Amino acid sequence: MHAFQLPNYLYDVNIISVTIRLLLAVLFGGVIGLERGANNHPAGFRTHILVCVGATLAMLTDQYICQYLATNADPARLGAQVITGVGFLGVGTIFVTGKHKIKGLTTAAGLWASACLGLALGIGFYSGAVIAGILIFISLALLPKVENYFYHNTRMINLYVEMDSLHNYRDFVSKIKNMGITVLETHVSSSGPVATSGMAFHISIKLPKSLRFDEIRDMLYDFEGMVLLEEI
Repeated sequence: MHAFQLPNYLYDVNIISVTIRLLLAVLFGGVIGLERGANNHPAGFRTHILVCVGATLAMLTDQYICQYLATNADPARLGAQVITGVGFLGVGTIFVTGKHKIKGLTTAAGLWASACLGLALGIGFYSGAVIAGILIFISLALLPKVENYFYHNTRMINLYVEMDSLHNYRDFVSKIKNMGITVLETHVSSSGPVATSGMAFHISIKLPKSLRFDEIRDMLYDFEGMVLLEEI
């Protein structure tokens, strides 16, 4: 029994159901892709549509094989291959910046979710596809505001620092410890400095409850030998 009481022919492989499923794949893939593209992410409108339509077609092909050619075939075989293949595609959207900041994870996850959405559409799981499509869009378009609110008020901060010398960096670490800031981890950046011929460092700190990073940002930037200071 299906969650949505749709006509039975929509769950079979025929010209009407194939058209509806592929059009829904274009619609949902396009909506998700528009959100990514509008925010200047690597995989946008057309990429998400192609992934979603391709996954839908794979499951349609699976259902067609099981329905008309080999009734004992495994209907999940092509779908499993699609999920694996999209995983490799998603890796292409992930990159690490010179400051060791990882970008593209959300876009890669969005591609993978679009593929799963297409698989649901392709097999005729309309209710799951519609609900998932709405939730995926909400996750990408609206939840970042919630995420930013909590991250803005976090006590744990990762900093990228460029100093003109190792001596001044050691003084910098010593002075922030005297401010009650806990230094959790610090290491030299393997990629080298971006803005100077000095030295680049990554440092993880934990602020006391009485301090906010916005309140001490300018003060940290004024330390002797400081060339660049960014939160990552």
